[in-house]
Amino acid sequence: MTFPDITAPLKAAMPELRGRLMANQPLADLTWFRVGGPAQVLFMPEDENDLAYFMARRPKDVPVTVIGLGSNLIVRDGGVPGIVIRLGRGFNEVTVENDNRIRAGAAVPDVKVARAAQEAGIAGLAFLRGIPGGIGGALRMNGGAYGGETKDRLIEARGVDGDGNLRTFTNADMGYSYRHCSVGDDVIFTQALFQGEAGDRATIAAEMDKITESREATQPIKSRTGGSTFKNPQGGKAWQLIDAAGGRGLKVGQAQVSELHCNFLINLGAATAHDIETLGETVRKRVKENSGVTLEWEIKRIGVAS
Repeated sequence: MTFPDITAPLKAAMPELRGRLMANQPLADLTWFRVGGPAQVLFMPEDENDLAYFMARRPKDVPVTVIGLGSNLIVRDGGVPGIVIRLGRGFNEVTVENDNRIRAGAAVPDVKVARAAQEAGIAGLAFLRGIPGGIGGALRMNGGAYGGETKDRLIEARGVDGDGNLRTFTNADMGYSYRHCSVGDDVIFTQALFQGEAGDRATIAAEMDKITESREATQPIKSRTGGSTFKNPQGGKAWQLIDAAGGRGLKVGQAQVSELHCNFLINLGAATAHDIETLGETVRKRVKENSGVTLEWEIKRIGVAS
């Protein structure tokens, strides 16, 4: 699908904009699944101030969608109407601060924060090694793995709201629960401040190695996948319900439920977004029929069908 090009009026309304505005920009290569159509407009702001400038002057009738590193995402085949914002170079710094704190931009991969903490002898953030995404997604989803969650270590987050205001949110302001944050969707997180504690570098490194080994042994991390597909239901495990419903190895087109870990969907090479989403819905139907449990998507799905 090709959308009408609206970049010219956007640029005209924002003469001081420094970031890039690109019309009908393909998004498939920005997602781990490698599927999906284009963004009507892709905006990559230069920094936090540039993002605030854009949000204050954008046309309010044009939808805005934010994407991160693309790990937890299905972009539908018809693409995404409106403006897609992706944070890049201006949001990828990691700084070690006093009192075992680490500040990280929203575009920083979670694993990079874990490594920075380890190198600084800061314990408590090794769990980030197990999350295949960026800090922005961890903030929005209360990302967690291997016994830790974002809410356990976050002091505060910064973001830009829908009117271009720069805002700071305490941990309590985030309204965290399992894979959920109650801050409005109009807020685009730009950075986070985490609290760790003094630790031994070698011990932390060993903990991260253990997480790496566990992921490699139990997850299809070398495949085109999107991480955990469904949230674990209260008191249960999504993968066990999928397995019990006969979902392991199930295929739709070129999409397959991983044989290694049934809460992961994989693109065998030529899957469409429709294949992957249909497979996910087929799995949900089977689990509901088998166990009575309705699985909730953890992976975000955006855009329109082709």
